[in-house]
Amino acid sequence: MIADVLADAGARMDRAVEAAKEDFATVRTGRANPQLFQKILVDYYGTPTPLAQLASLNNPEARTLVVTPYDKSALKAIEQAIRDQPNLGANPTNDGNLIRVTLPELTEERRREFVKLVRSKGEDAKVHVRGIRRKSKDDLDDLKSEFGEDELTRAEKELDALTRAHVDAIDEALKRKEAELLEV
Repeated sequence: MIADVLADAGARMDRAVEAAKEDFATVRTGRANPQLFQKILVDYYGTPTPLAQLASLNNPEARTLVVTPYDKSALKAIEQAIRDQPNLGANPTNDGNLIRVTLPELTEERRREFVKLVRSKGEDAKVHVRGIRRKSKDDLDDLKSEFGEDELTRAEKELDALTRAHVDAIDEALKRKEAELLEV
């Protein structure tokens, strides 16, 4: 029973760390990256649809992305969704078959803003991991009547170590993203 609670907490924390890494990838750095466009939703026939389902994304140059829609009728909607995306500052150009998105060079001030944004996302992820820890600790406390005090204390220490490891993983991903952002 204790092992189940710890395994569940570990799996949920793993997913929280992966979600944080995916969230970090959506913040743009100096280079164009197709992952920047993962969270863009396009109004496709009245339905918000992820851009990755409507088009292929290629990265021919450092600051240029080419979006090739599977359905040419979605060109205008894709172009509008990219233009409306905050924190991207992209200016898409439509040639009738594909969309070229050139990302402007980041200024030092803009890089610092993105570092703040990434730190905020990192803190949110750590809060989520700590929330998982809190719920798992409550689940362990509910098992007090079935198990001895020593077993529960040992399980809480394991839970704390698990939480510390996942928070450290988020911090490590955060450091890498900050270094990437501040690299000119």
